[in-house]
Amino acid sequence: MGGLAALRGLLARPLASYHLLLASAGLLLLIGLTMVFSATSVRDYAEGGNASASLTKQGIFAFIGIVAFWACQRLPARTYRALGRPALAVAVGVLVLLNLLVAYGRLTDGDARIGPLEAELLGLYVGGVGVQPSELAKFALVLWGAYVLARKGAALGWWRELATPLFPVVGLMFVLVGYNDLGSMLCLVALVVGLLWAAGVRLRVFAALSAIGLVGIGLLVAVASLGAGSGVRGEENYRLARLTVFVNPPPLEGCKEQLCYQMVQARYAIVNGGWFGTGLGQGRSKWAWLPAAENDFIFAVIAEELGVVGCVVVVTLFAVLAYTGLRIARRVDDPFRRLAAAGVTAWLVGQAFINIGGVIGLLPLTGVPLPFISVGGSALVVTLAAVGMLASFARAEPDAARALHARPPARWVRLVWAPLPPLPGRRRRAAPPSAARGTVPQARKRRRDDQAAPRGARDGRGRGGTADERRR
Repeated sequence: MGGLAALRGLLARPLASYHLLLASAGLLLLIGLTMVFSATSVRDYAEGGNASASLTKQGIFAFIGIVAFWACQRLPARTYRALGRPALAVAVGVLVLLNLLVAYGRLTDGDARIGPLEAELLGLYVGGVGVQPSELAKFALVLWGAYVLARKGAALGWWRELATPLFPVVGLMFVLVGYNDLGSMLCLVALVVGLLWAAGVRLRVFAALSAIGLVGIGLLVAVASLGAGSGVRGEENYRLARLTVFVNPPPLEGCKEQLCYQMVQARYAIVNGGWFGTGLGQGRSKWAWLPAAENDFIFAVIAEELGVVGCVVVVTLFAVLAYTGLRIARRVDDPFRRLAAAGVTAWLVGQAFINIGGVIGLLPLTGVPLPFISVGGSALVVTLAAVGMLASFARAEPDAARALHARPPARWVRLVWAPLPPLPGRRRRAAPPSAARGTVPQARKRRRDDQAAPRGARDGRGRGGTADERRR
């Protein structure tokens, strides 16, 4: 009981949300850098003689992400509202460009390149600098979706309000992202569900959207046979095969060299780790046995080297991040902040759930990275920028804003780290009684009939009868 009381006391502090967010995101980032080094050091040394090559690259992206976090936590909510439409336009334009270049490469049977622009399956490169458009689409959809839903307010109960312009834009984003990357599209689905849930949309709307979403996913799975994404025309539909293997897995000995090879190797790594793991850097599955060990299957490396204990720590940190994001969404008084916080939380936690579920066999494999931990530049930078926006909202909670204004930090701290958030709206104070009326207690005293006339009789508009008659 004493421990629970102490925990409640800590959570009741004004800046608890801000500190929980920093702690959970910072620890996940530190674990990610450590596991990226563990998963890539042997391969990097064997290939180039530098065991820390991947760690250095990931560290550079982490530094850029921390700068993005710092910049985003300094921005007010009105800036994020203004960035919604431009960010969405840029994301749609980059996605269209990526898909056109990929289609051009397929049609010409050559490189997907036009001038300095070059496209791979999921990345767009300009002069050697790459970006993953689907990551930009997630952040842009959070900003724009929260802005649109906040403006509509109580009108969201009508289908007409949801149909314009939310559903067409969301459907376009699903098609542009899901054509190449079904896993990222599922992350967008989790994001949109978080936004609509925070907006208070009715359950029947969710049911209809779920049916439409299942049909859309089925169509995206089917078009893989026509060459969509990494599919090849005339060959086996890899998306359908993954779903089939998940629903009806063949015997282990018969599939471990085929589509379920990744799943089988991940199970071997998890079993080899046991409760406490083989030790940091001592795992063997990453030595050319487990594909994408530093990316999609880095949770299997964690399970092998840190055991069940390490997995519980990682899952707990994501649970703390989920609690903190929903706590921020519940405590802020601005509808836009509430919706954006819920959308970011659903995006990050949903992506972690999809990744971990695929690694341990609870969900089909979709190829999404684990936030904060998997290797990847665009994903890490955008994720830390989204956390910076959450940090800005956490400082704007009414209690947090009052506490910061009551004891403001030093001026150099505000200039270097973050400015003071705006104070919550104050209620109008009642006008003080005039001197002629006297103090409030004296004004409320009943006066004798011989000193003053009844209040209603002064202007001739009083209500006649006794109090009982007026009640009747």
